[in-house]
Amino acid sequence: MAERRDVRATDANKASIDVLTLSMGKNLGIGKIRQERVSLSSPFDDLPDDCIGNIISLTSPRDACVAASVSKTFKSTSEFNSVWEKFLPPEYSSLILESQVSTLKKELYFSLCNNPVLIEDGQKSFWLEKASGKRCIMLSARQLAITWGNSPQYWQWISIPEARFKKVPELLDVCAFEIRGWMNTRILSPRTHYSAYVVYKTRSGCHGFRDLPIQVGICLVGQKATKRFICFDC
Repeated sequence: MAERRDVRATDANKASIDVLTLSMGKNLGIGKIRQERVSLSSPFDDLPDDCIGNIISLTSPRDACVAASVSKTFKSTSEFNSVWEKFLPPEYSSLILESQVSTLKKELYFSLCNNPVLIEDGQKSFWLEKASGKRCIMLSARQLAITWGNSPQYWQWISIPEARFKKVPELLDVCAFEIRGWMNTRILSPRTHYSAYVVYKTRSGCHGFRDLPIQVGICLVGQKATKRFICFDC
């Protein structure tokens, strides 16, 4: 005998659950399907919508989207502006266009996830991690200290369509490859583990980096950097 139960809540006031039972014939191997409908009362039926919305706002954007699939009540309350405003950064009004002021807060949230915004005179790119709402930051190359970066025989500054910033440096030829960057951690989300990435693009015929170990490190001011070796994928 094998049995499988699929449960689906479909109503805000009464959780209507479809139970699908599969009975297998012991000798003939014939499957018989029997469908039952059971109605259960939800413990949230008597809670005010504002209360449910406040509960959802204390979770995460991912949890809010999951809650919307529980019932009609959860779906409507999970759309509240008061819920999604909790997931937006406090300074979100300075990160949006004037035409977006009256936009629903949920739409603003996903706009900041999918459309990075340039901040600090275009020197940084800001966006939100979709599942958690944590802040993500990209530094422009202009904010990095690049050895020989201002020497045209070694580097040139160009514009490419896919870049977030107006200018990016193109390496021509150099005997010392060293790049340093720093930022104020107050702009990051507290109590969050971050990773650092080098974003780059290679041209056809690129040479000199394949299988060449490069030492990298990251640290807070006053602490010893943790260093390791990496190789660029060229």
